[in-house]
Amino acid sequence: MSSHEPKPARVIPLRPVPADREPLWRDVVGDVLRRERLAQRRTLKDVAEAARISMPYLSELERGRKEASSEVLAAAARALGLGLADLLALAQRDIIRLTGARAVRSAASAPQARLTSHQGEARLRLAA
Repeated sequence: MSSHEPKPARVIPLRPVPADREPLWRDVVGDVLRRERLAQRRTLKDVAEAARISMPYLSELERGRKEASSEVLAAAARALGLGLADLLALAQRDIIRLTGARAVRSAASAPQARLTSHQGEARLRLAA
């Protein structure tokens, strides 16, 4: 009889962000979508149906595997009871948290961003 030893499981860490790199937008947005869905104790199927997107696609968005269009992000946000601006604000908060002090140091040298509203649509405008 031959003895087959099981191979050790290969563990792949989820989206590590090296200290010298900015986090990827798709990873941050995916984390926000998943966190909000789980906080509401909703299933992928439920949210995907409400957003009118496929369940596998929503899963890939949550895992940071796909870049979503603004229309898809807005639909996913609405399905979770959020506006697109809410989703973006949560993602911004996470980016600031993930980048830590780098955001504070570089904020002094970067142009100031200001959110303006035009006919109900939020637009990001860089102030001169």
